[in-house]
Amino acid sequence: MAKAIKLKKGLDIKIHGAAPAEIRRRVVPASCAVVPDDYQGITPKIDVKEGDAVLAGSVLFHDKQYPDIRVVSPVAGTVQSIVRGERRKLERIVITPSQNPEESMRFDTSGIDDDVLARRLLLDSGLWAWMRQRPYNIVPAPGIEPRDIMVTGFDSAPLAPDYEMLLKGHQDDINAAIKLLGKLTKGNIYIGIRQGSCLTDIEGAETIIFDGPHPAGNAGIQLANINPVNKGDVVWTLDAVTLMRIGRLVNTGTVDMNVTVAVTGCEVKTPEYITTTAGADMASLTAGNIHDDNVHHRIISGNVLTGRPVSREDYLRFPYSQITVIPEGDDYAEFMGWASMSPQKMSVYRSFPGHFTKRLFCPDARILGGRRAMIMSGVYDKVLPMDIMAEFLIKAVISRNIDRMEQLGIYEVAPEDFALCEYVDPSKLELQKILQEGLDYIRKELN
Repeated sequence: MAKAIKLKKGLDIKIHGAAPAEIRRRVVPASCAVVPDDYQGITPKIDVKEGDAVLAGSVLFHDKQYPDIRVVSPVAGTVQSIVRGERRKLERIVITPSQNPEESMRFDTSGIDDDVLARRLLLDSGLWAWMRQRPYNIVPAPGIEPRDIMVTGFDSAPLAPDYEMLLKGHQDDINAAIKLLGKLTKGNIYIGIRQGSCLTDIEGAETIIFDGPHPAGNAGIQLANINPVNKGDVVWTLDAVTLMRIGRLVNTGTVDMNVTVAVTGCEVKTPEYITTTAGADMASLTAGNIHDDNVHHRIISGNVLTGRPVSREDYLRFPYSQITVIPEGDDYAEFMGWASMSPQKMSVYRSFPGHFTKRLFCPDARILGGRRAMIMSGVYDKVLPMDIMAEFLIKAVISRNIDRMEQLGIYEVAPEDFALCEYVDPSKLELQKILQEGLDYIRKELN
């Protein structure tokens, strides 16, 4: 019998534009791109040049500090461009697919019962870079054995894709992946699921049922309620779709870079699931499916809380699972502005009529109020189901007080865990950015 944990804190944001649970079509992208910034903790050293032919699984760049960590091409084709920014920072590598875009390199899966060979398979295939390490929310260092591995079996973010639809019928791949990951840790492999999930009985893993609102699906929240990450601990995290992808590598010897993306949001004509390639160009994915309503649009690669704003000329960003389109709001004049009492305004506060309705909303991207001094209101604690003092942790991060950061739980959090805190924050602080800068600072100072 799986252990069940009830989370009372959190908030489910009710937004119009959810995708129905069926895959409607496949989109072949005009180009794909890999963005090094998506792989936190990696300093890229490029391994290809413009004009090179690559296969799916070919190495594009590796990490300078840990050369074994590699990021690979999601598609077979030709390196179209290597885009650099200020101080020659590598911004992205763009690849034009060939006539056979799924042509993949083959990897040797024999002998992976040995932990060294199992680790080598993940590193060579590039799937190692799809995992994350707590502390610091970075790509795991290859020479460290994790205390535990945490797999998130559902996504609770607004309009998030339904993992059950994606995982159904892939039990063999999931079992193979658990067997492989079991070679890399002497600890537990936890899978956080919802009641009735298809991942209930997985040999070699301990399933934990989580009941509650967002952020119940976050790896950090699940770990905090199972076995928190303390100083000196290292825990790996990944989602169940990546777990399935690892299992497919074990069973077939090839890297499957096909992804199923939920195209969602109130500015999308037809919310839907589409199958495409990781890193696909946004123009191909949204063509003809955004309302032509003479308003500015905010296109987000990801969900409204943690996703990255992109343009139509940009690319789908890691973890390649969702696109959300909402109004920008900068071209809309509203009577009384942020103080409007319109029932169409979404709010977590009881001062606004919209708080009491059960309707779905269409929020825009405005902050609705200027940034101001930090207000110690206790509001973070209402939406963060972790045993930490969130406001004091943010103050410690801002002041760069490493001792206080450690005492207040910096090692068990990631920016996504504070996304809801940022949403309800009356101070309008960029909490996710502040926290990521704090994690980068403490990693640099202590390592």
